[in-house]
Amino acid sequence: MRRFPAHNAGNRGRDMSLRKRIWGWFFFDWASQPYNTLIITFIFAPYFRELYVAEGIGDSADAQAYWGFATGLIGLVIALSAPVLGAISDISGNRLRWIWLFSAMYVVGSAMLWFAAPGSFDLFTMIVFFGIGMIGMEFATIFTDSMLPDLGTKEEIGRISGNGWAFGYLGGLLTLVLMLVLFAENSTTGKTLIGMDPILGLDAGQREGTRFVGPLTAIWYAVFMIPFFLYIRDPKPAQAPKGAVMQALKGVGQTVRSLPARPSLFSYLASSMFYRDALNGMYFFGGIYASGVLGWSVVFIGVFGIVAIISGAIFAMIGGRMDEKFGPKPVIKVCILILTFVAISIVLVSRTSVYGIPVAEGSMLPDVTFFIFGALIGAAGGVIQSASRTMMVRQSNPDRMTEAFGLYALSGKATSFLAPTLIGIVTAISGSQQIGVSPLIFLFLAGLVLLRWVKAEGDPREWSAPSQPLH
Repeated sequence: MRRFPAHNAGNRGRDMSLRKRIWGWFFFDWASQPYNTLIITFIFAPYFRELYVAEGIGDSADAQAYWGFATGLIGLVIALSAPVLGAISDISGNRLRWIWLFSAMYVVGSAMLWFAAPGSFDLFTMIVFFGIGMIGMEFATIFTDSMLPDLGTKEEIGRISGNGWAFGYLGGLLTLVLMLVLFAENSTTGKTLIGMDPILGLDAGQREGTRFVGPLTAIWYAVFMIPFFLYIRDPKPAQAPKGAVMQALKGVGQTVRSLPARPSLFSYLASSMFYRDALNGMYFFGGIYASGVLGWSVVFIGVFGIVAIISGAIFAMIGGRMDEKFGPKPVIKVCILILTFVAISIVLVSRTSVYGIPVAEGSMLPDVTFFIFGALIGAAGGVIQSASRTMMVRQSNPDRMTEAFGLYALSGKATSFLAPTLIGIVTAISGSQQIGVSPLIFLFLAGLVLLRWVKAEGDPREWSAPSQPLH
């Protein structure tokens, strides 16, 4: 964080104002993380698999494939829209207005998942609302991430990003604990993790405790975005110039055409495209995989999530300091290697064997091993996402930062169909969920190879951080 002379009252006030803005920015991670934690990974996704099978639509492998195709389609919508929206924001200065809009989508989309009820399970409607919430979350993230360079110097933003990611993990952890203790019921006993009925009179027979994950996610976001909107202000004028949309489209086209002349940025976007796609594959399919292969209940998967999130929160802070000391590139390399190891290991662990060694029926060794994998995914996943956004800042033009993060979103979503589609294809051919996730190994390795051509400080240019932070 920037330091100002203690004797200058004006500087002291500015320092305090900057602290409040940083904390306001942190609160977006805190508010938005439950969509990833509760809906995409640990609660709603395995509940989706349970419903898919219970309603006679198909088996676990079919559910895994359908989930993949649905999330891939949503990712395509995000990929095609993100750079243009970012460019329009850079020209008009309307980041906060866009965040309000996408926050509304987040809240509506997540809240409507309450209606995914047994016996009246409308697959298409549920996926539509899931997509609305996910698009809102992803687009709001693009605009808030673009504010990162306004909060500190080039050297400081790695630590700020890591602390924000850790704070977000803590928010996800708290909501997951609330769900497991007070709401999410076991499908067989109807009881929560501590053996009680879901609170608020929710009907366990209709899975209302588990379905409350949607409203809880919406309420959490609405409440904890208040500090963000109180403390964050855009320094740019709110009035868009005439012809802003066409100007934005031309700017995006010029930026894309110029990528080959910026080899470091080009290589980084390609590298992150593959390794982030693989990481998202782990998140999207982790709950469904554990439910189908290891036979875990939603509640047990939630406990697994607690371990992963605690690990992620701790290491996100540690990773932020490593980023500050060594830069983001070596941090990203180490994380890719760890995640590649986990991707290989997942294929080799099942209910009946661990790394090819048979285990006795009822053995907890596969469960314990998978919990270790969860801790590694949480640790490396949080660190690599935090370091990735600081690396993007180093690769980008400071004057077109939101457009840059739009391209970053595009690179993250351009092949978002690839991991789900490959997993779906391999699962269908092999008939095995276990073998079906093996494409993740090759996506991580592709990202690691392309990282070789990424320069730590980006393509040659002068760093020109704003003279005044966001206010």
